[in-house]
Amino acid sequence: MIQAYTLFSGSSGNSIYIRDEKTEILIDAGRSCSLIQGALLELGTCLQNISAIFVTHEHSDHIKGLEIISKKFKIPVHMTYPSYAGGVSRGTFLDECTTPHDVVYEVKCGTLCVKSFPIPHDSEQNVGYLIESKGEVFGIATDIGHLTTTIVDSLVKCERIIVESNHDIKMLKSGPYPSFLKQRILSSLGHLSNVDCAKLCVYLCQNGVKGITLAHLSKENNTPALAFDEVRRALDSNNLENIPIRVAMPENTVCATE
Repeated sequence: MIQAYTLFSGSSGNSIYIRDEKTEILIDAGRSCSLIQGALLELGTCLQNISAIFVTHEHSDHIKGLEIISKKFKIPVHMTYPSYAGGVSRGTFLDECTTPHDVVYEVKCGTLCVKSFPIPHDSEQNVGYLIESKGEVFGIATDIGHLTTTIVDSLVKCERIIVESNHDIKMLKSGPYPSFLKQRILSSLGHLSNVDCAKLCVYLCQNGVKGITLAHLSKENNTPALAFDEVRRALDSNNLENIPIRVAMPENTVCATE
């Protein structure tokens, strides 16, 4: 059975830990090596047990800890060619550990199979991941500028998902961000709002998804309660009251597969 935990989530840094009975991986390492190691130790494991790290994209809140982790632990790192070109300095420890791939790629990592799919975002390239083990599929999709058929068709294969619910539109528009940053977040290469996330979740749960964890919430333009309530109302109004919803927190580990 796949177990998934959000170790960190949000603009301060992102990292997701995934395991089955035999293999352990990370999706992103956007906090320091020591913080990630501490979060893993609380789960009874450590970076020494991680078989590979898969990177969604090259923004610092997703790769901040990778250089030191690469230096200390030599863990294989997988990312797309565009993210590699835009986020990895040649001759670094991370460069030595990284294998770049086409945007759509598949890696067999122990007993886990990891498959990427493209997600629009204002990075060199952003991808989500499907993680498979013994016929079970778990999905991850964050930093979503706008929904595409590829995203929907990928996530609908999953039993459980981690998906972005970044901002409340009213909070963002009336908040302290400068106008150019508000426009960036609201653009087709920005981030997914609570409203759009709720619409996506309704469709996915109507077609087989059994559990949702909301992630990458904005500290300034959202709250856990707003994100949860938006999705909960949408699911309940479509007779999906039994679907569990969890909210990933910036600093506290949250299990996405209970």
